[in-house]
Amino acid sequence: MLKGFKNFLMQGDLIIVAVGLVVALAFSTLIKAFTDSIITPLVNALAGGGSSGKGIGWTLNGQRVDVGAFIGALIYFIIFMAVIYFLIVVPYRAYMRKRGKTVFSDPPPTRTCPSCKLNDVPVDAVRCPHCTSDLAAA
Repeated sequence: MLKGFKNFLMQGDLIIVAVGLVVALAFSTLIKAFTDSIITPLVNALAGGGSSGKGIGWTLNGQRVDVGAFIGALIYFIIFMAVIYFLIVVPYRAYMRKRGKTVFSDPPPTRTCPSCKLNDVPVDAVRCPHCTSDLAAA
């Protein structure tokens, strides 16, 4: 049972989705801080009203543009992504390399089809998957 659970957790797609979800959550934190700390006060200041706070930034028509909170969120994002990369992605890539699979690497090289001009045809293809025209050997 534990071996099956380990195999489930080590599926490439599951790890990729998990890393994508974590990146999305961290990025949403960054965007929320940007909108809450910079965009919303600017909009409120242009409308005329509001309150002021403390930290790096300035007050415009009584609205605090809190650049410090945004810089803090940006630093959090960078640190968080570094932790995810070094504690999840790098060990997982090494583990999968030992199993004979390549993950999180550069995409395979492609070429352009002379007939339909699409550029995502695999280099070793003998027929274009889009227009089915014959291709010369690479």
